[in-house]
Amino acid sequence: MAKPFVAIVGRPNVGKSTFFNKIAGKRISIVEDTPGVTRDRIYADVEWLTHEFTLIDTGGIDPRTTDTILLQMKMQAQLAVEVADVILFLVDAKQGVVPADYEVADLLRRANKPIITVVNKTDTAKDEQSMYDFYALGTDNLFSISAAQGLGLGDLLDEIVSHLDTEPGDEDEEIVKIAIVGKPNVGKSSLVNRIIGEERTIVSDIAGTTRDAIDVPFERGGTRFTLIDTAGIRRKARIASKSIERYSVIRAFAAVRRADAVVVMIDAQEGITEQDVKIAGFVHEEGKPTVIAVNKWDAIEKDTHTIHKYNKDIASDFAFMSYAKTVYISALRGQRIDKLFDMLKVSRENNRRRITTGLLNECISEAITMVEPPTDKGRRLKIYYATQVAACPPFIVIFVNDERLMHFSYMRYLENFLRKSFDFSGTPIRIVARNKKEK
Repeated sequence: MAKPFVAIVGRPNVGKSTFFNKIAGKRISIVEDTPGVTRDRIYADVEWLTHEFTLIDTGGIDPRTTDTILLQMKMQAQLAVEVADVILFLVDAKQGVVPADYEVADLLRRANKPIITVVNKTDTAKDEQSMYDFYALGTDNLFSISAAQGLGLGDLLDEIVSHLDTEPGDEDEEIVKIAIVGKPNVGKSSLVNRIIGEERTIVSDIAGTTRDAIDVPFERGGTRFTLIDTAGIRRKARIASKSIERYSVIRAFAAVRRADAVVVMIDAQEGITEQDVKIAGFVHEEGKPTVIAVNKWDAIEKDTHTIHKYNKDIASDFAFMSYAKTVYISALRGQRIDKLFDMLKVSRENNRRRITTGLLNECISEAITMVEPPTDKGRRLKIYYATQVAACPPFIVIFVNDERLMHFSYMRYLENFLRKSFDFSGTPIRIVARNKKEK
């Protein structure tokens, strides 16, 4: 399941970045007393009481500003609200209720999402009393905190995670979400149109035509799908600070987060670029089943060595995700689209695979018999047992006598052995070593 998003919004200089850093546990955002310091959305994965979510720090919203930068910050915050599952509306206890707070509150109400009003800077008893003035904003969900001193954060986090509990849906009614990501102009929209058989999204040779993450529902072979056509992800240096494209990239990343499987598209005419590798790296970190689709395969001159060269380049540049399946397609002509879907199906099934503890330990024992665990300074690594604790992606914990003795090369050997024993093609798997607690 994708991690939900929690957005921190409010007018400038109410302490959003201070709060973000306190929750994230480290100084990620720049904190200054000057309004408008935070311009880009910044993210941090947070865990509270076994609940995981992604916290988004945003720039301040000044509803009446005409300043170009502040207008861009307002747009950036609005986009964060759009992708958020819960909204934290920060206000300032020391300044009290100001006209801009009313306007921000009205903007947030239109989002029709859970809103928690957070009265920050309640450092004293006098500040605590002033918090009741903020009921005038029309909120009935009010919390007082001091982000700087760390006061009231536990109760607030309890309230946040109470809004993140969702009942699992009916598997029979499940809709498989497939995100299509890549650089601008690699053919993502063309692929969507080819799959559904109609011109649902705009296709142009001009890079950046798609500005949003567009959900396109369709049915194939009795299974309901949603294709997510995303904006092209450029290198950061090529994105102008005032460009709307700057704010489209996060929607592409959010699409990956909520997808069940991902297609990473590469332009066969350009070959593999550094940006392709970075995009694939993000997908890998999210643990998504992945198919690498080399598009425009019909547009290049080929000989008997061409595909072997591409396979070699992909194996080298995408070594960190050697599990990913690769298919050479033409979105324009519809070549190998069926094969692409077959690979997505297998990759997703493997991503959800669970191995029983007994079978898993039989495999680990066989691996240990073939290659003994390493030693360090006379101490040998002892592997007691292993268990799979999660799926999507498969997450395996190996209990040992001392996790420091687990050399990365032996961990890689165990992963490769597991991949040979079970079909984990198309999906990453997570393996960690933990010390077994002695009685």
